Amino acid sequence: MTIQWFPGHMAKARREVTEQLKMIDVVIELVDARIPLSSRNPMIDKIVEHKPRLILLNKADLSDEHLTKEWKKYFEQLGHAVLIINSQNGKGTEKIQQVCQQLASPMIEKMKAKGMKPRAIRAMILGIPNVGKSTLINRLASKRTAQVGDRPGITKRQQWIKVGKQLELLDTPGILWPKFEDKETGFRLAVTGAIKDEILDFQDVALFALTYLKQYYPNRLKERYKLTELADDNVELFDQIGKNRGFIMSGGYIDYDKVAETILRELRSGLLGRLSFEIPEKNLKQT
Repeated sequence: MTIQWFPGHMAKARREVTEQLKMIDVVIELVDARIPLSSRNPMIDKIVEHKPRLILLNKADLSDEHLTKEWKKYFEQLGHAVLIINSQNGKGTEKIQQVCQQLASPMIEKMKAKGMKPRAIRAMILGIPNVGKSTLINRLASKRTAQVGDRPGITKRQQWIKVGKQLELLDTPGILWPKFEDKETGFRLAVTGAIKDEILDFQDVALFALTYLKQYYPNRLKERYKLTELADDNVELFDQIGKNRGFIMSGGYIDYDKVAETILRELRSGLLGRLSFEIPEKNLKQT
C-alpha cells in the first residue's frame, strides 16, 4: 500500500510553522503513544531547529503501558523532555506547564539579567492529524477553543491560546509528509486512524494489524473473537472471525469488508486492550 496525502493546507502549515519559530521558546511535539516514531513528522527535527522540545506521548490509555515507558526512556536518551499523557481525561497534562517553564528557564534568566520582566512562555504545539492536539489544547485552556473531531485534518489555521498567565500556546494544523517511504509506517498510521479512512483499503490495513497482533498479542485476539487457535493464514483467520461474529453473506461467503472494519474499529477503541505497534528496543539499537 502506497499512501500519498499532502493537501495544500499542510504545505502552507509547514511554511507558517517555519516563519513563527523565531518567536517561539519551546516546541511541544504530540505523538501517538501506540506508534511514537510513525506518528512523528520526519521533517520536524529540521523544522524546529534547536528549540527546546517537550515530547508528549498521548493516548497512553490505549497503548501498552510497559512499551510506553520504554519509549519515554528512548526519547529522553535523545535529549528531549518527555511526558506520558491522556488528553481525553487529562492524566499527565498538569505537568506540561511546569516542564515548559523548565525548558524556557535559560530564556527567562536572560530577560531577568537584562532587567526585563519575564513574559509568558510561548510554546508551539505540533503533531500529525488526529493525534489529539485540539483535545489537549481545550483541556489546557479549560474551555473549547480548538475544533475537535475524530477525523484527521480538523485544524486548518494557526491560533494563539492562553494557558493561565505563564504559558501561551500556538496551535498549528496537523502536518503529514508527502510520501511514506516506509510502507509499514503508512500501515501503522492507518491502523491507529491518523489517515482518512476514505483513502484506505480496510482489508489491507486489517491484515497488517492481524499479522502484528498474532505475533505480539495473540491472546488478545483469541479472547476478543472467541478463538481457541489462530490460523496461520490470515484469510482463514478472517473466516474464523467472520463466522464467530455472524458476518456471512448470501451463499455462505464471509463479508470480509465487515470483518476488516470491525477489527479496526475495535482495535482503535481499545476493545482489544492496550496495544502498541512499535517496539523501542529495535529503534534503540539504531541510535
